[in-house]
Amino acid sequence: MANSGDGYVGGRLLVASPAMPDPRFQRTVIYMCHHDAQGALGLVVNRPVEDMSEADLYRQVDIVPPDGSEDRAVMLGGPVETQQGLVLHSPDYVRDATLRIGEAAGLTGSLEILRDLAAGKGPARAILTLGHSGWGPGQLDGELQDNGWLVTPGDIDLALDGDHASKWTRALAKVGGNLAIDPGLFSSTTGRA
Repeated sequence: MANSGDGYVGGRLLVASPAMPDPRFQRTVIYMCHHDAQGALGLVVNRPVEDMSEADLYRQVDIVPPDGSEDRAVMLGGPVETQQGLVLHSPDYVRDATLRIGEAAGLTGSLEILRDLAAGKGPARAILTLGHSGWGPGQLDGELQDNGWLVTPGDIDLALDGDHASKWTRALAKVGGNLAIDPGLFSSTTGRA
């Protein structure tokens, strides 16, 4: 993960601007897992896959679902490789396949994490995603300059909580700190100052 002082946003939250022109990302919150000169990868944490619970995903890979998984949604992590499963989780779980995201989180994309979660040996907190959001070299930097995204410090608690419907509003409020941001005040056009 890149340091936030170098202009990269790994470990932070991207919050879709109220004027986000891309309908795939309107009102989304993305937990940024990696960002450097080679590109970026993040997971949308507030867009559930329709008609799919975590239990359904476990069954698809022949793992007996853990208790409670019927009530938890799988997130659509983004439009890239939507058949690939990734798990964003608390930092208490590390395997060889785990990408550490600073001290706050981990990202693991192996079947072992699902087996460990089902056996009660996985991370304390996690969300399962299908797909991810990815950007090539310089692409995310341009979107940030065009004000398509707002950036706030990483908040793994917000990213992993189950209240998906309010995540965008809560993340947007974090962008403004103590100021209330009115989404209606944003222009629908973007540009550079």
